[in-house]
Amino acid sequence: MNISLCIATYRRPERLGALLGDLVKQQQLPKEVVVVDNDAAGSARAVVKRRRELGAPFPIHYDIQPVKNISLTRNRTVALANGGWIAFIDDDERAPPGWLKKLSETATRCNADGVLGPVEPIVPANAPDWIRHGHFYEWARLKTGAVIPLNKLRFGNVLLRGALLRATPMPFDPNYGLTGGEDGDLLGRLVQQGARIVWCDEAVVHEPVEDARLSLHWLLLRALRGGQDFARHKLTGSFGQMTAAGRVRLFLRALLQSVLAAGLAFLSWPLGRHRAVYWLLKASANLGKMSIFLGWHYHEYGGKVT
Repeated sequence: MNISLCIATYRRPERLGALLGDLVKQQQLPKEVVVVDNDAAGSARAVVKRRRELGAPFPIHYDIQPVKNISLTRNRTVALANGGWIAFIDDDERAPPGWLKKLSETATRCNADGVLGPVEPIVPANAPDWIRHGHFYEWARLKTGAVIPLNKLRFGNVLLRGALLRATPMPFDPNYGLTGGEDGDLLGRLVQQGARIVWCDEAVVHEPVEDARLSLHWLLLRALRGGQDFARHKLTGSFGQMTAAGRVRLFLRALLQSVLAAGLAFLSWPLGRHRAVYWLLKASANLGKMSIFLGWHYHEYGGKVT
């Protein structure tokens, strides 16, 4: 399988270097690796140069996309990729040697247009007990070969047919460039167009959780953004057409669920902080859904709400 491996990066030189070290050890090597730097200063340039000097069994292409926008950066990686298939991995993840081979084998065996795999978080030993007990960074997993539901589609570990991405000049919507959610939007649209995207539970990558994310504040904002992503995808049709009645139901359901989750957070606090935080995150996610109706957006990649 002819695979271009794409990485959008922003000011993570050490983690990018570790990832590039993983990629040269893959049991199935990509045809090429494309690194696009969203830092106008080019902070990843030296990392790519060093990897080239150490040696790599594939070409590593490097470019800068200077406008702060994750969608434009991902779009630039696609524009530079030449492979029949395109894989994406985040710049802060680690890839075991069998990762890319397992993705490609599943794509072939299942006659799929895309394959997603799990991202396993690595929580540091110094994390608070309530964070380690809460499993807040984990995502639901499926049986290998299962078709992925629309609300479970996400990036970080994905292989897609290149033709699907090249069918439009800007596969990732720039309107999601500061908020995030561009991945679910794209995958949802591809599924609506008939793409078959399946799961490979063996194609695991690992994501060390940064110290900056070991806080209730970060978790609440990430849950808020997740709720906003879901609502935006529903309202824009990425998950199917939405009627006026459907919009009302979405808002009222989010309102009810946010109130219930807040109450359960209060009641469960004596049973452990991690249990209370679980429900607080549910409340935050539903507040995020409602906030979209009011025109508010949390810019995760801009650090603000508008």
